[in-house]
Amino acid sequence: MIQRPLLPVPRRRLLKTAGGLAGILAMRQAPAFAQAQPKKLVLPSITPPPEASGVMLKWMADEITARSQGALQVEFFGGTLMTKEIDVMNAVKGGNAAIGTPSGAASTIFPEMGVFLVPYLIQNYPHAYKILNGAAGDKLDAIFQQKYGVKVLFFFDLGFRHFWNSKRPIVEPRDLRGMKLRTQPSKVFTDTVNGLGAVAVPLGWAEVITAAQQGVIDGADLPVVNMVPLKAYEVSKYYSLTAHNYGSTVTVMNLATWNGLTPAQQKLVLDVARETQGRSREAMESVDSEVSAKAALEPVGMAVNAPNREPFRKLAMEKIWPAYQKQYPELWDQIVSVTA
Repeated sequence: MIQRPLLPVPRRRLLKTAGGLAGILAMRQAPAFAQAQPKKLVLPSITPPPEASGVMLKWMADEITARSQGALQVEFFGGTLMTKEIDVMNAVKGGNAAIGTPSGAASTIFPEMGVFLVPYLIQNYPHAYKILNGAAGDKLDAIFQQKYGVKVLFFFDLGFRHFWNSKRPIVEPRDLRGMKLRTQPSKVFTDTVNGLGAVAVPLGWAEVITAAQQGVIDGADLPVVNMVPLKAYEVSKYYSLTAHNYGSTVTVMNLATWNGLTPAQQKLVLDVARETQGRSREAMESVDSEVSAKAALEPVGMAVNAPNREPFRKLAMEKIWPAYQKQYPELWDQIVSVTA
């Protein structure tokens, strides 16, 4: 038998606000943030599962919905609602979507994040995690809220980028001389390739495979996790684990939407976001190794090598770092103050 409320409430009001008997039970059992009208939050992504970021974001959407007992209904759309990073982020900034990520275009959409792409500034994964979960990450969150109207939920990465090509293994910087390598159409990527001694050829990804087949480029760079899905092995022979650029990106929420959440809802979203970050980092780091690269690429005909990175880093420090240190003085100091 169901107990009556301690205070008399008109039956019509109960039926309207709580959905009758089921609503009354939900109100008694659910936490405070689950008692309000459900809030729908759209989360578009350019990539669906089983691509790594699609899997990650869908898990986050499902967890927030489940843990809030439906008070926050996060609707994930992977590769269907929007297909361009800029469209996703414009939707989030404008409030037409609640949550999103710029994926690999983070430094184009949020230029402040270009500092993390400076070659060899980020030394390894633990170094990146200390920086992004520390003062530099907090600084970026404050900048993004003020400048772009979005709240940082968590930083994640697409792995370190490594060179692949059809000519030769890259063992030392001189192996890059004269090699034509595709880069994303972004200054920091072209500066990286040119500064390390190769010739940068900026291209959108849609043109890369054809350009490699026609000899317009000799290769490009990708994280380990993307080599097989993007079929780069079909137009290349060598994969060298140079780890020259760290692929940091971010997941953000529309700031007005964030401010419209209750404190309990904000805590829930951040808790799930931090767990999503951990899952993403574990998955990405687990495949970014010589052993994993060989396991994935040798069966499809590629040769994998792991060069000594210190000569590449010294060259980057000399040729590339000074300009970016001037461009990002405050963030630069925060980054270099963190030990790997």
